Amino acid sequence: MGIIDFILFPIYVVLFYFLFAARGKKIEDPVLRKYHLYSFWIKIFSCLAFSIFNFFISRGDSIMLYFDEGVNIKNLILKDPSQIKLLWSAGKDFDEGLLFNPGNQGYFSSESNFFICRLVAFLSFFSFGRYLIINLFFSMISFAGTWRLFKFFYDLYPHLHRKMAIAILYLPTFVFWNSGILKDPICAAMMGFLSFSSYQIIIKRNMVLKNIFVSIIAAYLLGLIKPYILISYLPFLMLFLMLLTIKNLQSVFSKIILTLLFIGLGVGAFFLVSDKLQEEMGNLAFDKITESVKTTQRNFIEMADQAESSFSLGVEFDGSTSSLVRMAPAAINATLFRPYFWESKKMSTLLSSLESLLLMALTLYTLIRGGVLRFFSSIIFDPAVQFCLLFSMLFALFVGATTLNFGTLVRYKTPCMPFYIIAMFLILERKRVHDQKKKEAAEKLIEANETES
Repeated sequence: MGIIDFILFPIYVVLFYFLFAARGKKIEDPVLRKYHLYSFWIKIFSCLAFSIFNFFISRGDSIMLYFDEGVNIKNLILKDPSQIKLLWSAGKDFDEGLLFNPGNQGYFSSESNFFICRLVAFLSFFSFGRYLIINLFFSMISFAGTWRLFKFFYDLYPHLHRKMAIAILYLPTFVFWNSGILKDPICAAMMGFLSFSSYQIIIKRNMVLKNIFVSIIAAYLLGLIKPYILISYLPFLMLFLMLLTIKNLQSVFSKIILTLLFIGLGVGAFFLVSDKLQEEMGNLAFDKITESVKTTQRNFIEMADQAESSFSLGVEFDGSTSSLVRMAPAAINATLFRPYFWESKKMSTLLSSLESLLLMALTLYTLIRGGVLRFFSSIIFDPAVQFCLLFSMLFALFVGATTLNFGTLVRYKTPCMPFYIIAMFLILERKRVHDQKKKEAAEKLIEANETES
């Protein structure tokens, strides 16, 4: 990354600004229009910060794998146009003798890695192969998807727009790690597209064919890049939309029929997704999950002496399902609330530790303010809380159980963070509404007594 990157950067920013400004003019809601503008500029500055951090402070896969090999594929195509087939061929068919860095041998056997490199190669033709500019493309893709995730929740809770913006558009680590060449920005975008499009199909019944197409593409890319996100997210999303649909129906018969239909579709979709996951990532099959956790943990432990950011859950895992259940509290705690402030040894984990501290404070405040009984009753009776909290808990369990390095954990945990925070906000909102109704009932009672007297 050199002077050319910084010369080109404002030019591309202006181009993207006009593109999103044209889109923003179609937004009639002034609240949405404001957030659209603010979040755009936040992503621009976050992209710049991400690029500087990864290029000058802490190099990793973003540069040494995805960028280097992606630009290398572009150069191979320029030298020999017949190599354009690399943009759609499978990673296992790639001739590793053509790698830019021989140390990356074996990485293209993972189709998710090769997909990101192919995407970088494609974008290189429109960005002069500059690292900062390609990061900007990834950041804008992420912005397009997370904006739809925000619209999804805004349509459900317009009065909570500030809190939804904090959880989705302004959350520091979520914004930062989704602003450059990594798998995470694409996954965050696909979660947003999948959520919004599914909501438009099932609840709004708006532009159904278009949204079906978008949902299929989003689910496919999510399953291709990080299948464990798809299999942990999609069931809870569908359950939430199912409950919303049933809630809005007047006919009891229609409710029963639709419930049975959703159950049938859900079971069928689960087996289809499971078959695909076993094909692509055999270690995600249920009977292999605990062995996968054990293997991954062992790898981190073996590297502990070499990685100063490695940590322990403090719970022995022997590979059994009961052992996984016993370690669940420690794993979920690690994902949501660690690294603790005193555990941050690098700049990359300092921001996350501060965010984790604030998240712990929000959790304690929610438990104290809302009460333990209301906290758990919200999970039972509020479909949105169920959706957000159950997904974030399940995701936090497996990420916390398998990722024993803070440097990796702060990035891997980002998909579940907005949903956990939204769950806390919704529980607090239920408390506020309850108190408001109680206050209004008391005022009416006082007025009635005064009238009688």
